[in-house]
Amino acid sequence: MLEEIYNDADASMKQAVAAFERELNRLRTGRANLNMLDGIRVPYYGTLTALNQVAALNVADPRLITIKPWDKSVLTEIEKAIVSSNLGITPGNDGEIIRLPIPPLTGERRKELVKQLKRQTEDARVAVRNARRDANALIKELDGVPEDQMHRELKQVQDLTDEAITKLEKLAESKEAEILQI
Repeated sequence: MLEEIYNDADASMKQAVAAFERELNRLRTGRANLNMLDGIRVPYYGTLTALNQVAALNVADPRLITIKPWDKSVLTEIEKAIVSSNLGITPGNDGEIIRLPIPPLTGERRKELVKQLKRQTEDARVAVRNARRDANALIKELDGVPEDQMHRELKQVQDLTDEAITKLEKLAESKEAEILQI
């Protein structure tokens, strides 16, 4: 039973770190990155479809993303979806390809992104701590477990928590350096 609790806590913490990594990939850093477009959905034949399912996405150069839809009738829908996604990028449409020029980040925008990064980091830390709290509560509820073994298990869960939070901190530090790099 203790092993199962430990494995569940480990899986929950790894999920929190993986979700944080996905969020970091969506954060704009002044360079063209296709992950910025991951959350964009386009109405296509009556259903909301991921942008990469209706068009070919390419990074043409470090500051330009090109989107070539397979069906040209979707061009305006793609443009609307990009504008409404609040990426802060204005698409350019030439009738066949949509170009997304990635403007360099201003100092003010960099500060906003760092604040957003810190909020996301704290949310991820809270998710890891919640997994720890749940595991600790389950361990303490077990009957027939000697007190010294219970303390060893609680320490093991704490070590797992410390490891996950350290990984979150390293990811946040590298992303912050990337954002602040001019």
